[in-house]
Amino acid sequence: MRAWLNRPTTWRVVLAIFGCVLIVFVAVPVWHSIRGHSTKDYWVWYETGQTVLQGGEIYPDQWHKFPFMYPPPCALFLAPISALGQTGLVVVLALVSAAGWICSIIFSVRLATGKWRGADALLYVAPSLIMGAHAWGNFLLGQPSLVLLALMLGGFIALQRRFHWLAGALIAIAAAIKAFPAITIVYLIYRRYWIATASLVLTLTIFLVLPLPFRGYALAKQDLERWSSGMLFKYDETGTGQRLGRSYSWKNQAIWGVANRLLRHVEYDHKYEPHEPVYANFADLDFRTVNAIILACALGLGLFFITVLPRSARRFGSRRPVGDAEKALRSKIDASHSEAATEDRTRGRTPETDAIEFALLLLLMLIFTPLSFGYLFVWLLYPLTVVGQCLLSGSAARTVLLGCAGTAVALLALTIPFRVSAQVYGNTLFAALLLFAGLGIELWWRKRAIVG
Repeated sequence: MRAWLNRPTTWRVVLAIFGCVLIVFVAVPVWHSIRGHSTKDYWVWYETGQTVLQGGEIYPDQWHKFPFMYPPPCALFLAPISALGQTGLVVVLALVSAAGWICSIIFSVRLATGKWRGADALLYVAPSLIMGAHAWGNFLLGQPSLVLLALMLGGFIALQRRFHWLAGALIAIAAAIKAFPAITIVYLIYRRYWIATASLVLTLTIFLVLPLPFRGYALAKQDLERWSSGMLFKYDETGTGQRLGRSYSWKNQAIWGVANRLLRHVEYDHKYEPHEPVYANFADLDFRTVNAIILACALGLGLFFITVLPRSARRFGSRRPVGDAEKALRSKIDASHSEAATEDRTRGRTPETDAIEFALLLLLMLIFTPLSFGYLFVWLLYPLTVVGQCLLSGSAARTVLLGCAGTAVALLALTIPFRVSAQVYGNTLFAALLLFAGLGIELWWRKRAIVG
């Protein structure tokens, strides 16, 4: 299969098919706009951009639901695009999503393999095939998850290439579009990427003051205050941010949503019209206890993440006894390293471990972001690419990684026949957790081989 897929003729056919898929994915929302059908979130983006152009209020007062829930800089980005009209905005945003998908694939393979060209064709095809339905959801709904993924991966590549100012700026752009990527600053500080940290903070500050010349001080201040109080600092028994009720529904696959609907007596299929309430909880804990459990999980996964990370300060060559399996893995690592990678190895890190490390970071962000609806899990494209490369190049924990990844893909596939019921019980969340566990164990074994 791999040999057939890597043939030039087959590769050209695959590219042609992917090009046709992209055309269809872009054309469908554009056609809906032209025909006057529902354009999902594209309509919200258009209305928000028009509100900015007309100097209106983006976020209503606390007694009304926000029609637009993203940060104020994102609204400013939409203003010039909305001037093209609704269909023009749909065309631009759909094309940007297409570019984001292409870049996400290329950047994923680059990070996983260390090469811009010549990687196994399976790494380009399989992850996108698995996450194809999630990619389609982003085009249909008008969500920017593919663009965010491309920006994050671009930032990671910039970190590897030591373009730290660029890395911080790319992550900041992602955070200006949708706030949660800003949590990457914790990782940057932990890894002592001080320039990237400064760049992230500076760029975000610029984006936050950017509306001042266009909105005026009073309106810009109101935008930031209302968004912060209504989105950033809104979490209670009724829900998160502006997604009251729905944030605990089957659609939210973050640990906050899954834990609340399975451990508390809250409805899992929130609807605005009258309906029969439905529940899936197997416990009836109070809100405070559920949050304690979530925080304990965060602490546990965070400590696991820190434990498996190679330490930059450690030196290669301790006297710990090394088994045959670790010797073989170390030989493969040595043979595959460039001169620059060997320099990283002396600090306990390699491009291969960095690729896994970045995948673990993205998975943590997906798991603990308060609102992780299905379309956001298109980010699994990168961890799946890393899994594929580990298995193709010689995994340190092949059986464990293959078992975790295989089970994760099976869980994701359950969404097709059991769209609601599977997601009620967090199939997507548990798929992400399995990938996190498998890649974490893989990184641990590679660290032992490198610094052992």
